[in-house]
Amino acid sequence: MSIRTMIVDDEPLAVERLQMLCAREPRIALVGTANDGEAALRLVEGLKPDLLLLDIAMPLLDGIGVARAISQMGIRPAIIFVTAFESFAVEAFDLAAIDYLLKPVAHDRLTRAVDRVEQALRSREGEDGVSAPADPAPEWAEEFWVPHRSELVRIAADQIDRIEAERDYMRLHVGAHSYLLHQTISSLEERLDPQAFVRLHRSHIVRRPHIARLRHDGSGVWFAALADGNEIRIGRTYLANARAMTGR
Repeated sequence: MSIRTMIVDDEPLAVERLQMLCAREPRIALVGTANDGEAALRLVEGLKPDLLLLDIAMPLLDGIGVARAISQMGIRPAIIFVTAFESFAVEAFDLAAIDYLLKPVAHDRLTRAVDRVEQALRSREGEDGVSAPADPAPEWAEEFWVPHRSELVRIAADQIDRIEAERDYMRLHVGAHSYLLHQTISSLEERLDPQAFVRLHRSHIVRRPHIARLRHDGSGVWFAALADGNEIRIGRTYLANARAMTGR
């Protein structure tokens, strides 16, 4: 598959580096570059690329604004955000970005991102070769992208055992590992399926199957015993959530 690709970045050296990386990826056919958001929109409309390698921090119209504008144009290029900042990841994936690469981009990381683009483009095509309509966006978040070392890691929502607030960050516990996500617990709770997750404390959300049992200490304080051996005190505000799980 030849993926017609545009690079959008206001830094000439960043564009040059991406051009060199793209030259090493045989599936990418570079069709144009743009140095600002307005120029990117004009070129996208004219060239109709399959893929945008899109910077976020640009003057005037930034990459998030470009992605939102493109979504209103009826043109559906796959978007890979390429940025030096990890803090835009939530907004990026709310816009259905295929991937989110942190600068400087390594060749193997770009290759993995292109694998995802190729899979997404193939899934759009019907058996007769006509583009199929996009699937409706799921009501609840199905995955999260979290920074880990020099890249972002995909964490499926159903892999998360529990979530613990640490100031402005959320610690996602996945088995023996944990990852930090820059988001408030209230905004994260709104994105989680309430049939799968329950909030038990102002700083704790737990995946329902990860709760082994509930117990109280005889003085009205309840605790949730978890499958991994940890125990969480249930806040009074959230005691009704725990009781609802038991049907009582």
